[in-house]
Parts: sequence; structure tokens; C-alpha cells
Amino acid sequence: MNKKVSNTITYILFLSLGILLLWLCFRKIEFSQVLDYVRTAKYSWMLISLACLGISLFFRALRWNILIESLGYKTRVSTTYESVLIAYFANTVFPRLGEVTRCGTLTKKENIPFDKSFGTVVSERIIDLAVLFAMALLVILFQWSLLGSLITSWLNPLIEKIASNVFLGITAIALAIVFCLVIAFIFKKNREKISQNKLWKKIASLWNGFIDGMKSIFTMKKKGLFIVYTLLIWGFYVVMTWLPFYMLTETSHLGLTEAVTLLGLATLGVVAPVPGGMGVYHFIGILLLNGFYGISESAAVSFVTINHTSQMIFYLVTGVIAYVIMFFIDRRTPINAE
Repeated sequence: MNKKVSNTITYILFLSLGILLLWLCFRKIEFSQVLDYVRTAKYSWMLISLACLGISLFFRALRWNILIESLGYKTRVSTTYESVLIAYFANTVFPRLGEVTRCGTLTKKENIPFDKSFGTVVSERIIDLAVLFAMALLVILFQWSLLGSLITSWLNPLIEKIASNVFLGITAIALAIVFCLVIAFIFKKNREKISQNKLWKKIASLWNGFIDGMKSIFTMKKKGLFIVYTLLIWGFYVVMTWLPFYMLTETSHLGLTEAVTLLGLATLGVVAPVPGGMGVYHFIGILLLNGFYGISESAAVSFVTINHTSQMIFYLVTGVIAYVIMFFIDRRTPINAE
């Protein structure tokens, strides 16, 4: 099957999933109640939240600069910030395209090799995943009375299933090891022939650049500043998630702990391969607010709808502005030589 056709089918399937989840979220809701919440919401809190989002993305750009500099390249802060904004725009429309897009724009604008910048992005994601995991542990610790029974009900069947299939698991691992050994043996026997292949040379070049980018997290000089930027990124994310609670009277009593919980779960919704996390974000947000915190269903639906829509508009508008500035207004020559 043609790759473009396959990608199109995949996109349509996940878009359909998002629409289905949206329908499940809204099917029993009185739209008149939702409209009342939308009309009476205090949008000043949402605007401050979006400002925090913009600041967080700026610190993300500053942090990315540290990794890029550790590879021996230079870039303007404005360029990396615009690349980050364009990436979030791309992710809003086409899931998983953002990382490729921001590396591609940086390559075009500053002559930084794509493979190396992509390695730095993967390094960033690993760090962010570790922070998210740490936040999840803190959420579980501080809200065990609320989440403990749910987590236990999820884990027990999983543990039982793994225990009952130990032999199958060991067999799968053994087969994977044998497969890797066979591939290594074939490569060793035909190393010279394979190494002259153009496709292999391209793959090897990309892989080496990727590894260099991954190593940047260990070779960077400003490790302390990198940690500070990481804390600021996630600190503003938490504040960004907390402030919109004050938009609605029913959610105004929720605090930072609830914000961290929503942020962690909402991140899972956004990383799902659905355009902009549509449907998935709504489903998770409503489940948390209504099912765990006792917020009425109409208020929960209104909150996640306003929150998600506002962020999507932010990504679309800032992404377009960043693209126009980068490729139509900013005529400066690349810092790095060809």
C-alpha cells in the first residue's frame, strides 16, 4: 500500500476515534447548560493561563538551545522559539508531526543537521517523561485515598495475567535475542558489502547524528540551567492548568494537587495519536472532574471544552504567526555555515 494512502487512512481512523469520543462525552449533555457556563465563564483566567503556556514554551526553547550548543552549533533564541510554536501548530493538525517539523525548520533556518537536532528533541522528551512520571508518583502518593482503589483494580488483573503467562514471556524474549544474534551474525559476515550500500550509509549517518543528539544531555555545559529551565517549563504547565479552574464557580475550589493530576492525565490525552488530543482529552478530563472530584457533568464538559478549544486556538494562531515571521519577515542569514 502506498505510504501516503496508509498515512491518510491512519489519520482518518484516529480522527474518527476523536469524533466518537467527543460524541460519547456530549451525547447526554444539555447544551443549554453548557452554553450558560460558556457565557458566564471568567475568561480573564484563561488568558492568563495562555500567557503561562507561552512562557513555558519560551523556556522550552531556551532549554533546547543548551542541547544544541552542546553539539557545537549556534542558533538564535527567536528561531528556536518560533520552531517550537510551529511544532505545536503541526501537532494540533497532524499528530506526531511536531518534532519532525521543528527540527526541519531549524535545519532550514540555521543549517543545523536534522539528525542531530532530532536527537536533542528525543533527549528532551526522555527528560519530560521522567518529570511526568515523578509527578504521577506524587499525585498517587497525595491522593491515594481517591486513586488507590482505581489503580489497584487496574494493576491486579495485569499482574495476574503476566504471572499466568511467564513461559510465553520468556519464550518471546528468547526469540527476540536469537533474532538479534542472527542479524548481528549476518551483518558481521557481510560488513564490507553492506557498508558500501548508499541506503545503509544514509541510515548510518542519521543514526550517528541521532546518537550525537542523545549524548548532548550528558555533554552540555549548562546542566544547572538546564534543570532550572525544566522546572520552569513544568511549573508554568501546572500553573497554566490550575488557573482555568477559577473560570467556573463549580471548579474554583480545586487546587494545585488537582491541577497536577489533570495535567498528568491530560498529557496522556494530548500525546494520543488524535489531532490535538481531540476527544481523548475531553474524555479523560470529564472522567476526572466528574467521576473523582464530583464536578457536575455539564460543568466538567464546559471546563474541558473551553480549556481545550482555547489552547488549540493559541497553538494555531501563534504557529501561523511564527511561520510568517520565520520565513517571510526574518531575512537574517543562518548563523551556521553551510
